[in-house]
Amino acid sequence: MKRIRVAHIVTLLEFGGAQQNTLHTVSHLNRDSFEPVLVCGRGAFLDSEIPKIGCPVHFVPSLVRPVRPWKDLAAFLQMRKILKRIKPDIVHTHSSKAGILGRWAAWSAGVPLIVHTFHGFGFNDEQKILSRFLFLWAERLTAPLTRCLIFVSEANRRTAERERIGDPGCHRIIRSGIPLKKYNSVVKTKQPLSGLPVEESHQVVTTIGPFKPQKNLTDFLLMAETVRRKNARARFLIVGDGLLRPLLQKMIGEKGLTDIVHLVGWRRDVPDILARTDVFVLTSLWEGLPRALLEAMASGLPSVANDVDGVSDVLIDGQTGFLIPPHSPQRTAERVLELLDRPDEMMRMGHAARSHVGVDFDIDHMVLQQETLYKELIG
Repeated sequence: MKRIRVAHIVTLLEFGGAQQNTLHTVSHLNRDSFEPVLVCGRGAFLDSEIPKIGCPVHFVPSLVRPVRPWKDLAAFLQMRKILKRIKPDIVHTHSSKAGILGRWAAWSAGVPLIVHTFHGFGFNDEQKILSRFLFLWAERLTAPLTRCLIFVSEANRRTAERERIGDPGCHRIIRSGIPLKKYNSVVKTKQPLSGLPVEESHQVVTTIGPFKPQKNLTDFLLMAETVRRKNARARFLIVGDGLLRPLLQKMIGEKGLTDIVHLVGWRRDVPDILARTDVFVLTSLWEGLPRALLEAMASGLPSVANDVDGVSDVLIDGQTGFLIPPHSPQRTAERVLELLDRPDEMMRMGHAARSHVGVDFDIDHMVLQQETLYKELIG
């Protein structure tokens, strides 16, 4: 039986949920039935993972995250050329830029089946009206090219239906997955972490994510400033990196937080960091389904998170953590202090969080669901 050739297209292999899940998909699709190919831009953190995925990779040098009309046109033409050459049965796009350019390239190259996963939207309520309209218009215009639109959260699916993006009949929910066993096996510890200035007596509050406006890390710092006034044992870890590092470093210095807030960069030992964490915080202004939140919950941590998009799909207010209105660092601080002051409540919520993240959020289950979808579409 002929294998189904599936080309996955993603903008850049940054250290994010969409990118990690795409790499896992192309490396774990059943090779008896599928022949995966990866198409992406070059020069991101996870490029180092490419030798491990075991499938052909085609780089598109002009495919970059910012809107750059001439580069975007070049990227479209390069992807079209690649797709005409490799002749995939299915093109599956991820992320906003690759989702728009990649689907048009696939359509113009005559690819018979096109699928797109929304790991969140390129438009959001924080944007200026014109920018939001242009991104929304681009999604509406591109949706008819797409046989199936996949959403990682029910909240995102409802947004698409409300904004008239695609026919609801072609909408499908496939959760963004994590390696569930890896995080379910995390055991809480007070032991020091290698390379991190955290002592046994400290209470640790952690967030994880790239340093970009979406993650709203300035609110995390404002929360830390409030918490430290009432809890001298609290320490704050920000795992990640990005263009906003100088801004965050300046704010940490100006607010006198240097001794308690630590920018630790991207780390490979996230399960160990979560094992040492007491409370997880997410201050994002928009999300698809935040991978870091799933990892924290599966590790048995209570979370305090902004009530946006897919966050409310998984976090139950008052049971597995607390939902906070966006732009409310004071309320976030109050909930963090409440948890740090009540170890029994922290433990209760952490157990509930771990139980709540079930097989639907497992990364291998995600791959199986995609395989089933591909076979349905081909059939």
